[in-house]
Amino acid sequence: MIYSEIFEIETGKRFEIINITEKVNEIVRKSKVTKGLCFIFLPHATCTLILNEDEPNVREDYLRIIKELFVRKDYKHDRIDDNAHAHVTSAITKPFLILPIENGKLLRGAWQEIMLLEIDGPRRRRIYVQIQGE
Repeated sequence: MIYSEIFEIETGKRFEIINITEKVNEIVRKSKVTKGLCFIFLPHATCTLILNEDEPNVREDYLRIIKELFVRKDYKHDRIDDNAHAHVTSAITKPFLILPIENGKLLRGAWQEIMLLEIDGPRRRRIYVQIQGE
């Protein structure tokens, strides 16, 4: 069985982390899949997904590291629309996650949350969730 759903969120800042775990959990419940895989995909080149602890200091650390590593460089793409840092970050990280489903629930670590990392906001972002299983 395959179940798919798309949802959208509005980001409010250029750099922002938004926890989408509960929305993905809701989609898994609606799918009624008890064992399978959940594929989460962002069809965007300037944001990414992370799976980690949703704690304020961890959020600050992610954003600080992204800014230190990728922002304010001499990127050629910045001559067009000043967001090369976001393209580079997204390419090095990933626009998708794949999580197992066991007993009708996402299998993840005790502290793992699904978070969208916005690096070129504010924007309207689409998130595709596809669930395959039994």
